Amino acid sequence: MGSRFFWNLRGYPLHLRLLKINLNNLAITVAQLKRGEKGIITEFSGDVLPVKLLELGCLPGNMVELVQIAPLQDPIYINVNGTHIAIRRSMARLIQINLIEDAPTL
Repeated sequence: MGSRFFWNLRGYPLHLRLLKINLNNLAITVAQLKRGEKGIITEFSGDVLPVKLLELGCLPGNMVELVQIAPLQDPIYINVNGTHIAIRRSMARLIQINLIEDAPTL
């Protein structure tokens, strides 16, 4: 089996086995994350994504974490490589990710 890599914005390889990515959940989006879950951005399903999100680091290969959800479920608050961003749930549905399973803590 060949090694699978994602490349982050700085050009560093992110190995899938080291990140413990669940390859069975390929179609998950940022909108489907639960609080505290993390994933690696793989692609954007829509044609239009605001340039501001791209400038803030929402690029394929970058890690995203759901930080908080507003009381009425919209907007959601995410962390993308250290940048905290509030986005609408409709925009979060356009960002596809691979879910990272957390390793158990000792």
